[in-house]
Amino acid sequence: MKTEHSIIDFSDKDFPLPDPFSNKISLEQKCEISEELLDFTIEVANVNHFFWVKEICDVTLSSAIARGTGISGRSAESLELKMKNGEAIIAFASDGTWAGFSFISSWENGKYVSNSGLIVAPQFRHTGLAKKIKRKIFELSCQKYPEASIFSLTTGLAVMKMNHELGFEPVTYSELTKDEVFWESCKSCINCPILMSKDRKNCLCTAMLYNPKNA
Repeated sequence: MKTEHSIIDFSDKDFPLPDPFSNKISLEQKCEISEELLDFTIEVANVNHFFWVKEICDVTLSSAIARGTGISGRSAESLELKMKNGEAIIAFASDGTWAGFSFISSWENGKYVSNSGLIVAPQFRHTGLAKKIKRKIFELSCQKYPEASIFSLTTGLAVMKMNHELGFEPVTYSELTKDEVFWESCKSCINCPILMSKDRKNCLCTAMLYNPKNA
């Protein structure tokens, strides 16, 4: 998988003669560039963002492999549908580089909503972007499905902490949706045999739920 990186062209710039502090100047310039790139734009995705779907899928898969954790399959077509329906959040750095993504799905006629697929491009991790996307996807869920219970299944401690800050609480799997389509999506996860052996009562993922009635 190849990730595109922006290239900064210094060919038309004048530089002073070398001095003992040249490395210090170079480092300051790099920090300045980094700060500019961290001025993210986070918005509801739409059809104009289809171009980024392949990269989102590739980074999501490679991230799961690197962590050695399970992840349910997300086809390019399914993500395009989320974008088309306004049920996804996408983030970009100030230079237009794709930076992050997440989407929502509704179950049992809107009784439940899942927040899924939170992913941040490698070069923008540990910048606080994941938390910003998480809040945006949560707000979008509440806006589109104000009566729904919002749930999240994750093995990531960072996501659990973010969920907790938003008012999610750990729950048993019995409190999640019974929709078979949702559980079918778990079949592409490497941990699915564990889930099935437990009769879908638990797995390696922690289930967390936000109930608007308790807010």
